Amino acid sequence: MAYKILTSQCISCNLCLSVCPTNAVKVVDGQHWIDPELCTNCIGSIHTVPQCKAGCPTCDGCVKQPSDYWEGWFANYNRVVAKLTNKQDYWERWFNCYSYQFMVSN
Repeated sequence: MAYKILTSQCISCNLCLSVCPTNAVKVVDGQHWIDPELCTNCIGSIHTVPQCKAGCPTCDGCVKQPSDYWEGWFANYNRVVAKLTNKQDYWERWFNCYSYQFMVSN
């Protein structure tokens, strides 16, 4: 599975349920998750990016699942260090998120 839904970031808007072309997004006990047996990462469909990521209003609710332990560890480390040192500007993050969604929708 290449994507997962972060339950701490998920606002339960259910947009990912309606945009997934393979119905891989499930809700179990109030928690959203992506079924790895059904998920194709939108490869081979008319979509160029995973729709769960493109449709997520939080921009952080659906994230790429690292392929190995150390890749995930360093990605998490870099994200935390960027937050602690305020290296990620709020407006830059907002622009990157919404300009990406605009490009995907057009």
